[in-house]
Amino acid sequence: MNDTIAGRRPLKSRQNRLAQAFASWLSKREITPNQISVLSVAFATVTALALSMRNPYAGYEIYLLIVAALGIQLRLLCNLMDGLVAVEGGKKTAAGEMFNDIPDRFADVFTLVAAGYAAANVDYAIELGWLAGILAVMTAYIRNLSTSLGLAADFRGPMAKQHRMAIMTIAILLSLFEPMFDLHGEVLAIALLIVVVGSLLTVWRRMLHTYRSLESE
Repeated sequence: MNDTIAGRRPLKSRQNRLAQAFASWLSKREITPNQISVLSVAFATVTALALSMRNPYAGYEIYLLIVAALGIQLRLLCNLMDGLVAVEGGKKTAAGEMFNDIPDRFADVFTLVAAGYAAANVDYAIELGWLAGILAVMTAYIRNLSTSLGLAADFRGPMAKQHRMAIMTIAILLSLFEPMFDLHGEVLAIALLIVVVGSLLTVWRRMLHTYRSLESE
């Protein structure tokens, strides 16, 4: 698939034979790309619920963290499959771009804000979660603004969607070991700080690229 023509984020995983086989299987079912996109929000909601119910002092914490990490990965799988089914499966719709973009904004905010509450024992963790969620939306807003002005979609990082979710997944899994070091949410708080700083840099780089591209025309 030509990611540039399709206006979608370039991903090497789209060339994975297993992913393509799964997309082909889905394409032959009564499943639409838009339904897959909406399903991604359901998985993000599961992640958010698991994180928000986290209690660093409870014995069931390990199960909630595993569910949260799995929810992120299933959300990303949906993000991969909706594009493959739409383009390579021949099920692209006029409203496809709307379903491709809006669910991601909800999923990002749900995950990042919930992570802040999951680290509520750490000072300013909740605020970091909200700030990370807002900046995640801003990175996408600037990308969409750029395309609305006739420029190519700008997916530059260093904190694009896949980077944010990779950091959060790693942080959630590392949080499983926090009790060994008498920590109670610090790993997630640090991850959110990394996402905030990286997202600020991403917003700046995309803004600057859009400005320079418009001024050079």
